[in-house]
Amino acid sequence: MSTPLLDVWEAASASPYNPTIGKGSQFTVGAILLLTALLLGGVFSLNLKLVNVPLLGVPASLAFGFGAVYMICAVGVYV
Repeated sequence: MSTPLLDVWEAASASPYNPTIGKGSQFTVGAILLLTALLLGGVFSLNLKLVNVPLLGVPASLAFGFGAVYMICAVGVYV
């Protein structure tokens, strides 16, 4: 007797998941993103113009967020 969930399980076992960024390069990607966030955040903090929020602040915060997650995963702390 076959169930739909069992069919999905069997089909998934034939094609394993391959991540876009492999385990070996997570440290490099995380370090680059964190350095980018540091640079963009530094430039953002030096300028006082309001237009810099979407141009510098948003990419800096996104780079920091993704960089922190990649770095956490690269050093072996799983979230």
